[in-house]
Amino acid sequence: MNHLVIMAGGVGSRFWPMSTPECPKQFIDVLGVGRTLLQLTVDRFGQIMDRSNIWVVTNAAYADIVAQQLPDIPRGNILTEPCRRNTAPCIAYVSWRIKKQDPKANIVVTPADHIVTNTDEFRRVISLCLAFTESSDSIVTLGMKPSRPETGYGYIEANLSLPSMSNKELFRVDSFREKPDLSTAQEYVKKNNYFWNSGLFIWNVNTIVNAFRMYQPLIAAIFEELLPVLNTEQEQEAVNQRFPDCENISVDYAIMERADEIFVCPADFGWSDLGTWGSLLSQSKKDLYGNATIGPDVRLFESHDCIVHTAQEKRVIIQGLDGYIVAEHDDTLLICKLSEEQRIKQFSE
Repeated sequence: MNHLVIMAGGVGSRFWPMSTPECPKQFIDVLGVGRTLLQLTVDRFGQIMDRSNIWVVTNAAYADIVAQQLPDIPRGNILTEPCRRNTAPCIAYVSWRIKKQDPKANIVVTPADHIVTNTDEFRRVISLCLAFTESSDSIVTLGMKPSRPETGYGYIEANLSLPSMSNKELFRVDSFREKPDLSTAQEYVKKNNYFWNSGLFIWNVNTIVNAFRMYQPLIAAIFEELLPVLNTEQEQEAVNQRFPDCENISVDYAIMERADEIFVCPADFGWSDLGTWGSLLSQSKKDLYGNATIGPDVRLFESHDCIVHTAQEKRVIIQGLDGYIVAEHDDTLLICKLSEEQRIKQFSE
């Protein structure tokens, strides 16, 4: 059966003052649509994933928030990490857990804080990738077709001369590239075989478990040891004891850059990881002057290229701002140049 794994343990506080370490961005309504990013993630898989097969891996501090926002997900499918150890241990934990329950499971892994604007195309792509991994030992990652020379994303170099024999939309991965500088990103965009690394993965549970056994034997050994207590009352205590022994490493370094049978599916469905206020602006509907607003009654005059998020205010009137963030939450108001948003954390301390 198909399973969905949502990684929701990040501290994601870049959307301060809305997001904080106590309530990161995946648990807030960033888009002003009445649904949090976590809820929107579940929503877009609605037609291709049974609720009983949706898993959320999060920090222990956020388990109650997840349960509150996703009441129709079995509470036993909310797995909690006692500490942060990056994405590889997170994925290993849930993979061994799923394998014990469904030894032939087909799995999609996604972050909780991304957005997708074309959900029909998204579901089509996910479905074709699931069909591919169900009948192969390959790992698939989704590569987003770049629309600009973005320095905030890693890139995937694909070999477009080697499509899969069984699915012509999938291509072998030549390499994974780190976040580039601007000149390198510009070179990537000029070529047609470089794609943004979305962090979305599709694989069969046996494929990923065997990959851990081969490339990360120490992590695999920990979860082999835990296997007898998984899905029992002793699981959480045992995980709390052994999980901190896992290496702090991403799945990209741990598996993706080492495995052989890696394919990428180039896709274009309006994707963003919403890592910055600037990315929210680029994904939002804008007026003739490049302004995007989220709030019940926001009026801008003689202003350009601003992002305004004032969902709690009845009326907001702004005059004479160019390239600014205006955001409020509870008792805090932020007014900051978009070009300086990397300093927001410094401002908030």
